[in-house]
Amino acid sequence: MKRALIFLKLEGCFIPLRFLSIIIMLLFQLSSFAQQVVFRAGASAANISPSLGEGIAGGWMPLPLATHIHDELHARSLVLDDGKVRLVIMVVDNVELPREVFDAAKLLITEETSIPKERIMMSSTHTHSSTWVGHEINPPEPSMSTRINSTGQYPKPLDDYQRFVVRRMADGVRVALNNLEPARIGWGAGSVPQHVFNRRWKLKAPVINPFGVSEKVQMNPGIANPNLSEPAGPTDPEVSFISVQSLKGIPIAILANYSLHYVGGVPKGHISADYFALFADRIQELLKADRQDIPFVGIMSNGTEGDINNIDFRGPAAQYPPYAKMKLVANDVAQEVFRVYQNIQYKEWVPLGAAEMELTLNVRKPDTQTLSWAEKAMQKAKPDHPIEKVFAERTIQMKEWPEKIDVILQTFKVGDLGIAGIPFEVFAETGLEIKARSPFEKSFTIGLANGGYGYLPTPEQHQMGGYETWMSVNKVEKEASRKIVTEVLKLFNQVK
Repeated sequence: MKRALIFLKLEGCFIPLRFLSIIIMLLFQLSSFAQQVVFRAGASAANISPSLGEGIAGGWMPLPLATHIHDELHARSLVLDDGKVRLVIMVVDNVELPREVFDAAKLLITEETSIPKERIMMSSTHTHSSTWVGHEINPPEPSMSTRINSTGQYPKPLDDYQRFVVRRMADGVRVALNNLEPARIGWGAGSVPQHVFNRRWKLKAPVINPFGVSEKVQMNPGIANPNLSEPAGPTDPEVSFISVQSLKGIPIAILANYSLHYVGGVPKGHISADYFALFADRIQELLKADRQDIPFVGIMSNGTEGDINNIDFRGPAAQYPPYAKMKLVANDVAQEVFRVYQNIQYKEWVPLGAAEMELTLNVRKPDTQTLSWAEKAMQKAKPDHPIEKVFAERTIQMKEWPEKIDVILQTFKVGDLGIAGIPFEVFAETGLEIKARSPFEKSFTIGLANGGYGYLPTPEQHQMGGYETWMSVNKVEKEASRKIVTEVLKLFNQVK
């Protein structure tokens, strides 16, 4: 009776206290059951290798034709699902996919899976030994006119290989969805400084570029060049990665990110996915994840590599057999990921999120003086610079480019990890700035994501000159990098 009176005083009803405790326990269990969600992950690798005889992108004209496939090209997908939000990250073995190919693939994926395009982040690896997937071999380069119209058609229809790649990209996501299983997730970062060098060098004495203009900086200036002063910018040696495992600890996928242009060392006519694919193979070997019922998928995305390559121009020069240096880089990066992997703290659930916007940028257009130079250069019997006519022709073609373009900027949240996607070859200093100012505990940037619009120098790098700042190589306004950083940070704060 005393207990009933106490209960009546506290609760204002006559339910016996022992029954109330049972009711509370049942309500708590029902509430926990209703709120409980399962984190899942799935991955896949879809073959996108071209037919032999196609042109290999990544070099000067005329493009060599493919005569051999050293290793297959793939579209590698990772799907993450927190029970409410589903994210897709795809990395495609190609030098630079135009936005219209990505858009077509996203449209197909959304139609077939109902995943919104804002939650699909796609990028190119920038291998220089893949078949071209752009609309034009010569400038004006792809992705300068990117709006899809109401009928779903692009300004220029996709060609046969583009349609093949789009279909395989969509298939890859569907297979990754088929492979979804309860999973745990973790992430980490290591450092591999020995393979990243800034390829832009300040010079003791200026040089003349193809436009006849004096410059203070030169790209790839030659090994042990006596005119070298110092690198024109920093490097980012960090290799970041996400690891997903089944609840039993079986590896599902590793998605890594490293800011290195590409390695190369590929014989003429060879198709290869470069060190990106060799990393995927090596990390699988280190994890002893071969021949699983559901195949493990290793993925290497490219980071902010616009001014970074694998050559130490201070010397001495080193010679490697074909593919040897590529294997060295892939092994060292995989070994560092594997080292950090040993101490990853996994979580069985993390919240996911995505934010996206389109930023309008001005397109660089030649002025009257520059066009006059280009027209005169095309008439010269003997050019003043070895590639003067190449850039004169590009300059004239730039007259047909639009005044403005809309580019996609995108961010993903994976727990306390932030991922940015930018459709340019972003300079390392920009990537480092984003990391330093990001609201997330850890973050990294995937370059050439959702399109490809060339190099993205900072305004300060524009002042020094160099290949990456030249018209047609750099396609947008000189303040673009600052505008992009501002918007990416806004998206990070929005999604966090």
